[in-house]
Amino acid sequence: MDAPASSSAGPSASRLSKSFQTRLQYYLDKSTPHSTWRWLALVGFILIYAIRVFYLKGFYIVTYALGIYNLNLVLGFLSPQVDPELEGPALPSRTTDEYRPFIRRLPEFKFWWSSSKAFMLGFVATFFPIFDVPVFWPILLLYFFVLLFVTMKRQIKHMIKHRYIPFTFGKKSYKAAGQDSRAK
Repeated sequence: MDAPASSSAGPSASRLSKSFQTRLQYYLDKSTPHSTWRWLALVGFILIYAIRVFYLKGFYIVTYALGIYNLNLVLGFLSPQVDPELEGPALPSRTTDEYRPFIRRLPEFKFWWSSSKAFMLGFVATFFPIFDVPVFWPILLLYFFVLLFVTMKRQIKHMIKHRYIPFTFGKKSYKAAGQDSRAK
């Protein structure tokens, strides 16, 4: 009788998975400071996805699901980590209050990475005809825009009510004491 094959004869699936995860994390860490290039790459991938869906004339349910998922990500990106309605006023409302920076519920990198993974999954889904469910796409598009309008209206009201701006442009920035402004 032949001896059973030992498990150490070849690389195991868990070892390959760990190696892949380590390599992926390495490249993600290297891409962290290059936010403009990351977002441009995502926009390029979204365009490739859109062209594929346009030429296939299908996969509207997959596209709709991607839209809803990315709308959810945008809401997390625009929302503060601590909701002032539930936790009390965390953001300063008077000039005598302590300054607290805006901390997002969903950081920029996680927003980009989650959106990238979603579009990669959606792109892969376009290769399987089971996901090409026949629907009347104008209704989905109309419903998505109504949902976008209602959701963003509520988010903007929340931002006005609690006086926070989730973006850094247009805000005052102060230099640290003793720092030379020509030192760049």
